[in-house]
Amino acid sequence: MLADVGREGACDRSSPSPHAAAMPSRQMTRELKGVKPTVSKKQPLNNSMNQQKLENGCLPHDIKSVRRRRGRGRTKAVEREVKQEVEVGLETVAPPVSSKGVVFCRRPGFGQAGTRCIVKANHFLAELPDKDLNQYDVTITPEVSSRSINRAIIAEFVRLYRETELGMRLPAYDGRKSLYTAGSLPFNSKEFTIKLLEEDGGITREKEYRVGIKFVAHADLHHLRQFIAGRQTDAPRQALQVLDIVLRELSSQRYISVGRCFYSPDIRKPQRLGDGLQSWCGFYQSIRPTQMGLSLNIDMSCTAFIDPLPVVEFVAQILGKDVSSRPLSDADRIKIKKALRGVKVEITHRGNVRRKYRVSGLTAQPTRELIFPIDDQMNMKSVVEYFKEMYGFTIQYAHLPCLQVGNQKKANYLPMEACKIVEGQRYTKRLNEKQITSLLKVTCQRPREQEIDVLQTVRQNAYGHDPYAKEFGINISDKLTSVEARVLPAPWLKYHDTGKEKECLPQVGQWNMMNKKVINGCTVNYWACINFSRSVQENTAHSFCQELAQMCQISGMEFSREPVIPIYSARPDQVEKALRHVYNAATNKLKGKELELLVAILPDNNGSLYGDLKRICETDLGLISQCCLTKHVFKVSKQYLANVSLKINVKMGGRNTVLLDAISWRIPLVSDIPTIIFGADVTHPETGEDSSPSIAAVVASQDWPEVTKYAGLVCAQAHRQELIQDLFKTWHDPQRGTVTGGMIRELLISFRKATGQKPLRIIFYRDGVSEGQFYQVLLYELDAIRKACASLEPNYQPPVTFVVVQKRHHTRLFANNHRDRSSTDRSGNILPGTVVDSKICHPSEFDFYLCSHAGIQGTSRPARYHVLWDENNFSADEMQTLTNNLCYTYARCTRSVSIVPPAYYAHLAAFRARFYMDPAVSENSTSRSVRQGNESPVKPLPALKEKVKRVMFYC
Repeated sequence: MLADVGREGACDRSSPSPHAAAMPSRQMTRELKGVKPTVSKKQPLNNSMNQQKLENGCLPHDIKSVRRRRGRGRTKAVEREVKQEVEVGLETVAPPVSSKGVVFCRRPGFGQAGTRCIVKANHFLAELPDKDLNQYDVTITPEVSSRSINRAIIAEFVRLYRETELGMRLPAYDGRKSLYTAGSLPFNSKEFTIKLLEEDGGITREKEYRVGIKFVAHADLHHLRQFIAGRQTDAPRQALQVLDIVLRELSSQRYISVGRCFYSPDIRKPQRLGDGLQSWCGFYQSIRPTQMGLSLNIDMSCTAFIDPLPVVEFVAQILGKDVSSRPLSDADRIKIKKALRGVKVEITHRGNVRRKYRVSGLTAQPTRELIFPIDDQMNMKSVVEYFKEMYGFTIQYAHLPCLQVGNQKKANYLPMEACKIVEGQRYTKRLNEKQITSLLKVTCQRPREQEIDVLQTVRQNAYGHDPYAKEFGINISDKLTSVEARVLPAPWLKYHDTGKEKECLPQVGQWNMMNKKVINGCTVNYWACINFSRSVQENTAHSFCQELAQMCQISGMEFSREPVIPIYSARPDQVEKALRHVYNAATNKLKGKELELLVAILPDNNGSLYGDLKRICETDLGLISQCCLTKHVFKVSKQYLANVSLKINVKMGGRNTVLLDAISWRIPLVSDIPTIIFGADVTHPETGEDSSPSIAAVVASQDWPEVTKYAGLVCAQAHRQELIQDLFKTWHDPQRGTVTGGMIRELLISFRKATGQKPLRIIFYRDGVSEGQFYQVLLYELDAIRKACASLEPNYQPPVTFVVVQKRHHTRLFANNHRDRSSTDRSGNILPGTVVDSKICHPSEFDFYLCSHAGIQGTSRPARYHVLWDENNFSADEMQTLTNNLCYTYARCTRSVSIVPPAYYAHLAAFRARFYMDPAVSENSTSRSVRQGNESPVKPLPALKEKVKRVMFYC
């Protein structure tokens, strides 16, 4: 049956739209017959109560009262009653069909668990203005695509007409189509003529624009006040947008804006990142509605800018060598052309004349060989002669190519030494490892330092003296917000009874494996080792493998001391050949038994070797692998071996630890009935990759009540598509008719096979969703979950709790007193388990910030959890405690982690799957490409082997 599921599973892209109606498959239905429904008829709920709970995204509380009867000694009668209530309640609960019908889950109350404390947040109270806010449409003719030019036009418009036509109003402008004022302008619609000096192709010209201003609407501040008070459920986005633009107006004039961030070399001295880049520091700014009112969120930021160097010096940095005497090779020229294309440069050979140009390419010939026609008679002159005669400029580096500026058809030549890179150009391409390391050093600030920088930024911005803030009547506090928080206790962890320590209570978010054995150790009888590092000799590799095998045994695994075949040394550029050789040699020796594990020793700088190895092992050979870097082989530490042994154990199907409460059936809304916990994430290509697919991953717990072991599935989908397309799908097969599949369906079946139980509750942690996508993601993915369940068995609709996990937010929490060591960890961050659900949180919806991990360096970022939909009626304490406790079950280390493990695992699985996108593999795949809407087809990922998808291969 599982093989059949594989053909219908998440990586089969031959289906049409996943929106097709769910059609139960008889064969699939039999898979979930283990727990039959105990109710034969449905009873409608009270309509008024039902409507109220639908608006809250929750089930009626009478179901909750039944679910309170939990514990190890629960009777079958209670279990049947729970199942009955689940099915009866869900008969009337369905996901809304449009965003208009969506009301996210309301806050069920505030948490009480944990030790109370005070923390400070980088939120600054903003007072709402009393003035009317008006929006005007801006039309600029001829149309301009550059925001900076748009802003220059409107700035000139305000300078000319503020005291006359604008009635002394000081408008705020969004750089595109909208202008906002505090109070009405003297006119409803009017057109003005603006003349502006602009630089075009290095020449300054006066250009004339027609600016049309037309009244559009009033921004409703009453609605915003009602929303903050919790009396309105939908956020007044227009009013918030106006206030945000007003507070950004002055910073937009002072600094370089990138998204919601502002950067300047004056905020902090730029640091060299290498290869022609430097770091610019800045700040993030956003206005948000919170329980305390409007809040201005200020956070520090840092990004890479192109170093404003002379071009010859920039080229030397890129190539890592002196270019003053030698010509460039073809490879060098290609590298420089790629680095400089699109970059703005300014000339330096004409004194105060500093015309700017955008680089379009490099000449194929060196400067000394370049000639061009100087008249219609095609009389030619060399570039060297022209610059000497025209500007008195002697070209010293005539062996270097010239920059081509302007369009390709009529390119102008500029010698490199006559040009300097224009300051303030953000670098948008991928950073290399060295640059990333350098940037992290710049951004890594201890909490106290970051708090000081945030406060200094607020003082420098001087919102009290901001003419735009004054115009609109907005007052910003200059003090960090003090927030009441609670520190949740760490959970007890259970290890195997044969170890000296059978139970463990983590201290400040960490513990170790000393005197402990994993609770479920795997068995590895047949393994092999392949050495891709030329610097590691065979005896060194053998000694390392023996120590690793010994550590696995100490950790509680049954692990053979010797590999099946001698350690095989291979060249890094022959990874596939080497893998197949080792796999075949081991298989031949085992005579019918399978090789279970491959240990691979990689060079420290392994390039694409790691990705190729994982792709071949997991999608071709069906082999679990563990990679180790050369530096760890030479310098073996027990801590490293212990961590590797933990990874091997879960990859091979074992479990390292479980929550003691899970063993004791004491986890609220998990232990009472079979519960499956999902994690989902979508990773997108890096900036600059405009055609690579996005990768979606879904993992699901396969052990209940422990909820520690997660199987995972991955799939490719359209470029930057955030909705997970393969959660559920149907398609027509000529032989089988309508076929159903998808990741949710397959993982539900996998849970049933692993536990012998049908999931009666679903908890879905969804990572990587921005606030603007909440409605869209919930509507689509909750509907897919519903259809996947219904396709397995008629009327099978377990209650769903849908939680979005966010790490890319800008809220930071600081200790109230940095000198109080009892309130911080060793890094100076707030203690793990610190949770905040008041004051800086949403005015009415169910969200909270949780710092579940101990900081290592820098300032910890709490995760934000937003419960969008809750049919299981979690209380605040139940959801916060469950989420925090799960963070201690992460398999790869003996530390609590920063986000809930199912979401973390989904991210790891999606990241791993990007290695599978090998062109040769995709082209040879037998699966057909799938089209999504009118988009281009997406090549499917090669399918994971059955042996791999059942375990935590991504760890």
